[in-house]
Amino acid sequence: MAACTAMLDKEHQSLATRPQDSNSYSLGNIGDHNVVITCLPSGIYGTTSAATVAMDMTHSFPSIRYRFMVGIGGGIPSKKNDIRLGDIVLCKPTDTISGVFQYHMRKKLQGSRSLSTGALNKPPHTLLTAIAILQSQHLVNESKISSYLSSMHTKIGGKWCNFKRPHPATDRLFKSEFFHVEPNDDTCAKCAAAGEQTRPVRDTDQPQIYYGRIASGNSLVRESCIRDRLSEQGFLAFEMESAGLMDRFPCLVIRGICDYSDSHKNKGWQGYAAATAAAYAKEILSVIPAG
Repeated sequence: MAACTAMLDKEHQSLATRPQDSNSYSLGNIGDHNVVITCLPSGIYGTTSAATVAMDMTHSFPSIRYRFMVGIGGGIPSKKNDIRLGDIVLCKPTDTISGVFQYHMRKKLQGSRSLSTGALNKPPHTLLTAIAILQSQHLVNESKISSYLSSMHTKIGGKWCNFKRPHPATDRLFKSEFFHVEPNDDTCAKCAAAGEQTRPVRDTDQPQIYYGRIASGNSLVRESCIRDRLSEQGFLAFEMESAGLMDRFPCLVIRGICDYSDSHKNKGWQGYAAATAAAYAKEILSVIPAG
């Protein structure tokens, strides 16, 4: 919510909300669009919480035209998709599959776990058209994300430390069979370099944008074996809210990648990932007509 609010071109005064609405909001505009921003209650995550927040929002703002679920998520890197921390993943359906799938953990008789997935509704047609326009623009022009991040830095000044890009050396992808060494240390300082996957050095530190399937569910994923199973099915990221929204409140899901959904998961990249996702949301609004 802080990252999205910092992307507003202008902030507006608060408005009174309806008695049925327990949310708190930031209001403002991005370009010609009036924007209302809210977040889930502190410490309460998951699909049910997201659906409740969205329902409450409709009581106070019944004329909302477009919805975006903007935030952080766990990446699912693969040989085909070299996803790194700080990159952005969007749900994008094809002719045959939806962009967001709800995943379920199932216990087998032997005590191990398996996965099942179910397709949800697609984002609205207007937002899918905006994705296509932005993708075509990015084929010939640089994304505006870096420019928006720079403007955010200027706007919030010293608070930028909460959102600045961590040192690239902290972006470490470990082999699936190599588990986190020290449970009480979230820096991976004791995790040997021999356990890391070898990846080519990128020629830019700008976040890359990926479009495709996102897995959504109430279970936080911290197991590389589960991540790898969904990678085989073509998923790009995990998150914990959108499955509660897509069928009743269709939206565009935008996730900044903050970890690799394994035992090495930590919070070091969360601020920057939130900022890159918010910057993409601002850029896509620039290609959606207001009115």
